[in-house]
Amino acid sequence: MDALQTFKETQKQMWPSFAPLEIMTTAPAAQLVKHSRVRSGQRVLDVACGTGVVSITAARLGCKVTGLDLTPELLEHARENAKIGGFAIDFHEGDVEDLPFPDASYDAVLSQFGHMFAPRTAVALGEMLRVLKPGGTIAFSTWPPEMIIGRRFKLMSGYTQPPPLEIPSPSEWGNPAIVLERLGASVKDVVFDRGRLQVPALSPAHYAADMEKNSPSIAKAAEKLAATDPDKLVRMRAEVLALAAEYFEDNIVRQDFLMTRATKL
Repeated sequence: MDALQTFKETQKQMWPSFAPLEIMTTAPAAQLVKHSRVRSGQRVLDVACGTGVVSITAARLGCKVTGLDLTPELLEHARENAKIGGFAIDFHEGDVEDLPFPDASYDAVLSQFGHMFAPRTAVALGEMLRVLKPGGTIAFSTWPPEMIIGRRFKLMSGYTQPPPLEIPSPSEWGNPAIVLERLGASVKDVVFDRGRLQVPALSPAHYAADMEKNSPSIAKAAEKLAATDPDKLVRMRAEVLALAAEYFEDNIVRQDFLMTRATKL
């Protein structure tokens, strides 16, 4: 297996632990769908759909939605969520870097905290734009590097094994200057906005413990360090806790994010 496939297989194995966190991403899904301005009757692709929170939000507006994710376990949750809500959504297991859909087949392509993890940014974006109709909308939510999740990406890079190939940080997608550069001349009318994900927590320690259980990168690092370097695990936990404390107030940990919307030329 080459380095790229090794990385993707590792990602696929990490993400099932995320499912319990879907409740946190439900309100931001509505913010992204509103920001995207999708309308009833439009064909919408939700890339890296996870448990389907964006897919279902768009379907509730009357959109004809397709969801795609790399992780089968998350797709099981997505299908169950759609069934509970009575929504007919076409979910696929697949890779944003190789979308199994025809050119220009969607009116809108959305991604909430998902496509940003693809190892090859140009390939992922190229595929998202390929399946989007001219005049269609691409919209996504991402984590800015200067806010809690972006800072946590950087923090965790010191506690996880480097990937088998050089990969840009996902938080680069939260930098408007980099987003504009990546979108380039393929789009027009780029619009940025900010949203806030508010995570209820009784204390920074409660938040940190929950992240260690369900955040894929933290959970994997904690499991490995518990077996190989307990002292380093203590340091990691202290740093994650200190970071959480900076954003904790009134039983909320705030996680601000960037929303981008653009029109394909």
